[in-house]
Amino acid sequence: MAIHATLAPNFMETTQHLTNNLIPENKNLEVLKAHFGHCFDKQGNFLMEKFQVELQAGEVNFSKESYGLDWLGRSYARLLASDAATTLLKEDVAFNQKPENAHSQNLLLKGDNLEILKHLSHAYHEKVKMIYIDPPYNTGGDGFVYQDDRKFTVTELQRLAGVSEEKAKRILDFTMSKSNSHSAWLTFMYPRLYIAKQLLKDDGVIFVSIDDNEVAQLRLLMDEVFGEENFVAEICHKSRASVSNDKIISPNHNFILLYAKVYYETHKTRSQFGLEPDVDGFNKSDENGEYKLVPVDGPGGAKKGNPHYTFEGVTGYWRFSESTMREKFNEGLIVKVGKSLQQKYYKSAAEKSRKTTTTWWDQKFYTSEATKKLSNLLQSGVFETPKPVELILKMLTLSTSVDDLILDFFAGSGTTGDAVMQLNAEDGGRRKFILAQLPEKIDPDKSKASYDFVKNELGVEEPTIFEITKERLIRAANKLREERPVEVAGQDLGFKVFETMPLWEDYHHKAETLEEDTPAPFRGDLLGVDDLQALFITWKTYDGSPLTEEAVDCDLGGYVGKYVNGKLYLMDKGFTTDHLVALLQKVDADPEFNPRSVIVFESNFQSKNLLELAESLKNFQNQKSLEIDFIMRF
Repeated sequence: MAIHATLAPNFMETTQHLTNNLIPENKNLEVLKAHFGHCFDKQGNFLMEKFQVELQAGEVNFSKESYGLDWLGRSYARLLASDAATTLLKEDVAFNQKPENAHSQNLLLKGDNLEILKHLSHAYHEKVKMIYIDPPYNTGGDGFVYQDDRKFTVTELQRLAGVSEEKAKRILDFTMSKSNSHSAWLTFMYPRLYIAKQLLKDDGVIFVSIDDNEVAQLRLLMDEVFGEENFVAEICHKSRASVSNDKIISPNHNFILLYAKVYYETHKTRSQFGLEPDVDGFNKSDENGEYKLVPVDGPGGAKKGNPHYTFEGVTGYWRFSESTMREKFNEGLIVKVGKSLQQKYYKSAAEKSRKTTTTWWDQKFYTSEATKKLSNLLQSGVFETPKPVELILKMLTLSTSVDDLILDFFAGSGTTGDAVMQLNAEDGGRRKFILAQLPEKIDPDKSKASYDFVKNELGVEEPTIFEITKERLIRAANKLREERPVEVAGQDLGFKVFETMPLWEDYHHKAETLEEDTPAPFRGDLLGVDDLQALFITWKTYDGSPLTEEAVDCDLGGYVGKYVNGKLYLMDKGFTTDHLVALLQKVDADPEFNPRSVIVFESNFQSKNLLELAESLKNFQNQKSLEIDFIMRF
C-alpha cells in the first residue's frame, strides 16, 4: 500500500512500480518538454500542429513524402526499443571478488544483448566513446533466426504499435516463425542500434561489420537511426587471402560501416579523429601547455542541427549537449570570453597526428590468421571466425583516447576486450570495455572442438559461447602479464561478470485492492539473499550508478542498508524504530553520509514502519534544511 503523509515543501514521496517497468533511457522527449513544453497537453500528449507553428512551418518542409526504409516488423521493432526490460541483473560474486577483478572497471555481461542494453541505458547514457559490433550477417548458414519470447496478443500489439489488426497478425506470425528474412534481421537490429545510440557520447562513433547479404539494408537502417548526415565511411576490409575456385567471383572482403553520433559539417575533416596536425595560432598557455581558443559553434549552428539552449547566460546553437558542456566547463576546457563561450584546444593534442587512412583496409586482417592466433591462445580450435585483434586495434587507435569507454554487445570470442587491453599496454591508456555475449548453447555435432573445450577443459556442464568469451579474456590478460610485465604493471587486466536473470514468474504489479479474479499479491518478503541482491543491482544501475561502482554497507543499528551515489537502499526485512533512530543519527553525525534519496523495497516493510519512516524523514528534513526523497518500490 502507498503511504501518504503531510509533506514538507522540499520532501518528495513516491511509489514506483519499477521492477517490471524498467524502461530504457531516451532523453529526446525530455528535450522536447524542456524547450517546447507548451506543445504538450495536460495528459502529456505531443501537439504536432502547435510544434509545426513554433518551428515556423513556412521555413521547414513538413512534407509527408520522404525516402526511407520500411519492412514488415518495423512498428514492432520500434516497440521493442522502448519496451520494458523483462530481466534483472545478478553478479557473479565469486569471480568478481578475485584479486584481479575486485577493482576492475571492465565488464563482461551474459545475456540477450537487447535486455543488457536496456539495463545499461541509464547508468551509461552518453558515456561510451566507441562501439564496435559484429552482428549476425544473415547468410543463411550463420544460424541467424529471429526469436522473440515477448508475448503480445493481436489486440495489444494493435494498441502498442499503432497498426491494423491484419498487420498485427502478420507481425506476430513472423516473430514466432524463426524467420531469417530481411524483415526479421532488420527487426532484430533496429532496437539494439536505437538504444546503442543513446549510450554514445556526443563525439562517439560506431563501427559495424557486415557482408554483402545485409550491407544495403544496414546502410539504410543506420541512416534512419543515426541520421544520414552522420555517415562517415563505408570501409572495405580485406578478410581473406585465399580464393574459392568453385565460384565465378570469389569474395574476399567484408564491410565496416562507420557512423558518428554527431558529425558536424565543420568537423568532416581528418582533425575530427586526431589525424591532422594543426599547430598555428596557439598563443595562450596554462599548466597543461599551449592552447588556442576556438568557438563552441554559435552563429549558423541551426543549419547544422546543433543543440540550442542557454548556457552560463549565453544563448546559442552549441556543439555539445548541455551535460557535456557542463562537464567541459567545470574542467576548465570551455571558458566564457566576454559574451561568448570558447573551447581550449591544446597544441599537444594537435601534434599527436596520425596517418590518413582510407576506406580500403587491405592489411593482413585475415580471419584465418585470427583463427590461428586464438587457437594458440586457447590451445584449441574452438572458434571459427574471430575478428583479428589488429582490425579492432586500428579502430581503437582511430577513434579513442586513453580514458575512453568501449562497448561491444556482440562480443563473440572477446576480440574487442583483448584489443583494448593490448592497446592500453602499448600507450599506457586506461580504456575500459563493456562486452555482452548471449549464452548460446554449443551444438556438439556442429562444433565438437568448442563443445569439448568448454565441457572438458573448462568444466562447464552446459557449454555456451559465453564461456569461450570469458576464457579468452582471462588468457589474453595472463599472456600480457607474462610477456609484457613492465608495460602492464598497474594496468586493469581484470573484468567483472554480471548476467541477466528472468523476473520471477509470479511477479506483477501489487494490487491496491484485490478483485475476485486478481492473483494474490507477489510475496517479496519470500525472496532470498541472492534475489534481493539482484534487485538492488538492477535498481541502482537504473538509478545511474555504473555496474562497477560498489555500494557501501551502512550499519544502522544492526540493519544493513546499501549506500551509493547519494542514494540509500533499504532492501531487507526487519526494519524497526531502533533502526530508524540509528539512520537519523548517522545522517546527523556522519559528514560522509548524505543521502538525497531513501529507497525502500516496500514488500519487506510493515505499513507502520513505512509511515514512521516517511514522517520521520520529513520532520528531520525540516529541522536540518535537507532535501531527501522518500521512494517506495516493488
